[in-house]
Amino acid sequence: MGALMGGGVGLTIGFIFGSYSIIRGGAGPRGFLATLSQYMLSSAATFSFFLAIGSVIRTDSMLPPHLEAMRMQLTPAMVLRSKLEGARIMRARWDAEKSKETPQ
Repeated sequence: MGALMGGGVGLTIGFIFGSYSIIRGGAGPRGFLATLSQYMLSSAATFSFFLAIGSVIRTDSMLPPHLEAMRMQLTPAMVLRSKLEGARIMRARWDAEKSKETPQ
């Protein structure tokens, strides 16, 4: 994703600076299109390279970022219990919710 974003930004920046350079100094012996495309491709390659590296560094974990954040928040609070104890706790919570919903 970083490479695609960098490529798009690089093409745009290359077009802007390449056009300005051609308008200011002329196209040169290779012509307008070849000079502009060289600016655009070199800028796109540079931006895409650095943004791809940044993207890899930021997504270094095995889980997506939102799941990693949830795992980090819940890890200290997690306690391993038996299935029977978990079912009892769940049943108690359901009963508490039912008693709240019924008018007294």
